[in-house]
Amino acid sequence: MTRTVQDADRELKAKHRALWASGDYPAVAAQLIPELGPALVEATGVRAGQRVLDVGAGSGNAAIPAAATGADVTASDLTPELFAAGRRIAAERGVDLTWTEADAEALPFPDDTFDVVMSCVGAMFAPRHQTVADELVRVTRPGGTIGMINWTPQGFIGNLFATMGPYAPPPPPGATPPPRWGDEEHVRALFGDRVTPLEMRRRTVRLDHLTDPTEFREYWKRTYGPTIAVYKYNADRPERIADLDREFLEFLTTWSTGAGWEAEYLLVTARKP
Repeated sequence: MTRTVQDADRELKAKHRALWASGDYPAVAAQLIPELGPALVEATGVRAGQRVLDVGAGSGNAAIPAAATGADVTASDLTPELFAAGRRIAAERGVDLTWTEADAEALPFPDDTFDVVMSCVGAMFAPRHQTVADELVRVTRPGGTIGMINWTPQGFIGNLFATMGPYAPPPPPGATPPPRWGDEEHVRALFGDRVTPLEMRRRTVRLDHLTDPTEFREYWKRTYGPTIAVYKYNADRPERIADLDREFLEFLTTWSTGAGWEAEYLLVTARKP
């Protein structure tokens, strides 16, 4: 039987879903980067009564604080396994929102639907960046706001991926590395003249849940889907695992501030005319 493009895409999306369902991403969001969601909500000016879409919402790091403003929020993600934690957090905080399984490259929403479309280190991991940018613009109403927080290539997470890169499986055809979403020129090219103004600011978040590099390496191996996937890919090659462990520890030791790690991100805000 001939393998079609649609078959390959379904297989790719299934792998992405499994990757983010592995480990404990809700713990990563809650323990390492809880302030990023509220920062994005503030930057996009979410307010009561607005229709808001969070793309790649995970367990609701941005969607839940958006809902707390009184906005009508839809949290969408390719990996609905993350929603259980999000629903629990939302219930604890007394907010209501809608949870929808959705692919950032093919959002199941009509054109010009939302007042604010945002993504907090989520949509950046979809492989086809131009398709994602097109979808973000499409579902935003004229006059609406697009906001993103994306890890930069030069920052901690960008270098984490660079450290794991030689040990990772080859990327699928047409895929662009996730940290490119943290490069200003790349973002300008993706959105083009379809948004104005397009503003980008570099900021940092302190990762201080742990301070010991060895403990932090094991934390990533235990909780973070992309790290879990790389180790799984090399599981039958112990010498490769040993090399990766060593290089991972060297990276964390070099980047340590002694009281944690500083991770740079790009805060993107734009308006659809």
